[in-house]
Amino acid sequence: MVAPRLVFPSSRGTVAPVNKTVIEVHVRAVLPTSGGCAVFIGNSDKVFIVYVDQTVGSAITMFMREMTKERPLTHDLMAHLMTAVGAHVERVIINDLKNATYYARMIIAAENELQQKKIIELDARPSDCIAMATQQKAPIYVSQEVWDEVEDMSDVLRKMEEEGLKPEIDPEGEAEEE
Repeated sequence: MVAPRLVFPSSRGTVAPVNKTVIEVHVRAVLPTSGGCAVFIGNSDKVFIVYVDQTVGSAITMFMREMTKERPLTHDLMAHLMTAVGAHVERVIINDLKNATYYARMIIAAENELQQKKIIELDARPSDCIAMATQQKAPIYVSQEVWDEVEDMSDVLRKMEEEGLKPEIDPEGEAEEE
């Protein structure tokens, strides 16, 4: 099955916007590691890993499970603020990979009281982009260049699932590696 490919404008600094081919992906699993969490992202063709800190890994897991929290977390606060000003996450794009570091853009759509629409593109950590997209059920994309560069971890995820390992973390953040 061929992954759908979409083209969205992307810009860097003062350079004119450039079209980049992107591929839609989803969070497939979150697994605790000794240094944080491994977020498995991909589609039916390929899966890759983005490492995030424990707190963001917990947030992504809670958003995936649609858990209610006693008090708003940072990503909840950001969502409440965006809602208050008539904005929402439209999509996120993991657009670059340099020296084993991922880069991402968060695309926010805003509408004011006069129903004037505005699109805002922000540079953001991929972990925050993934958390916000998961929370707001916004699509996650990866650029073709990144997609072609990342190692396919589909077999690792499949093996974990076959062995009955549960690739997600305890929402209270108390998961431990053995």
